[in-house]
Amino acid sequence: MDLALLRTFVTVHRAGSFTRAAALLGLSQPAVTSQIRTLERQLGRPLFLRQARGVTPTTIGDELAHKAAPHLDALVEIAETGLDEEFSLRTLHLAGPPEFTAERALPSLTELTRRDGQAIALRASFGNADEVLEGLAAGHHDLAIATARPRGSLLTATPLCDEEHVLVATPRWASRISTAKIRRKGAHALDRVPLVEVHESLPFVTRYWASVFDSRPAASGTVIVPDLRAVLACTASGAGIAVLPRYLCVSALERGRLVPLLEPAVPPLRTYFLSVRTGTLAMPHIARAHEHLLRAAVGWS
Repeated sequence: MDLALLRTFVTVHRAGSFTRAAALLGLSQPAVTSQIRTLERQLGRPLFLRQARGVTPTTIGDELAHKAAPHLDALVEIAETGLDEEFSLRTLHLAGPPEFTAERALPSLTELTRRDGQAIALRASFGNADEVLEGLAAGHHDLAIATARPRGSLLTATPLCDEEHVLVATPRWASRISTAKIRRKGAHALDRVPLVEVHESLPFVTRYWASVFDSRPAASGTVIVPDLRAVLACTASGAGIAVLPRYLCVSALERGRLVPLLEPAVPPLRTYFLSVRTGTLAMPHIARAHEHLLRAAVGWS
């Protein structure tokens, strides 16, 4: 059986689409379709059911993928290990949310760029969860950090870390509002307070309000800036209150520029996932970066 046909088959099985598999393989969609039909003729059994959007594997297709994929991944690992011996510098393409990637992931991964022998060159791009996962699926990235777990078998996700969210303000604003008033009146104590957020939909505030107050914010955003680091700067300058990841504002909290308005018994958390295309951890430079980030995340809080 032709290994090229099996490679195409496994890629389609993981991608769930001839179009997406073609992009990953660097082939045209008709070429992928032709290869799958050739393999189906050789086996005498259908491997996929064609749907309006993509394909789903038959039971025969699932069985073949289960048997073939580990061996194909092992062959990729052998080939990539050989490449590493000849070319010591491999490029890793990482994608993730701008603030978390810049503050957490990149400083950690730069350790790999300084290693002798098997150093890694690094390229990064930023985007929201949908953007980075779509880019990963299309083969634009090697690793993606996102706050959503991808669906399907094309991508494999591992929980990376949890991010605690904190309701913060300057000491001046805190003295006007008071934690006691918030505990007594709940979210209503904040109805007239200006909000600083990353988007008009108030994603951080809305999530916090739902988790802590079991309600929705009554006010609209006063200052909207599309970067949490800018939200931090505006909040510290006295523009209003904000919900921020603790890791991002911990320095401002320690220096007293900001104070937490509330410390709930169970603080709101958001989970980050580290995703790869299934099978690509056979590539040593991706596997090294993946393992390095998981180890580093143990110390993140």
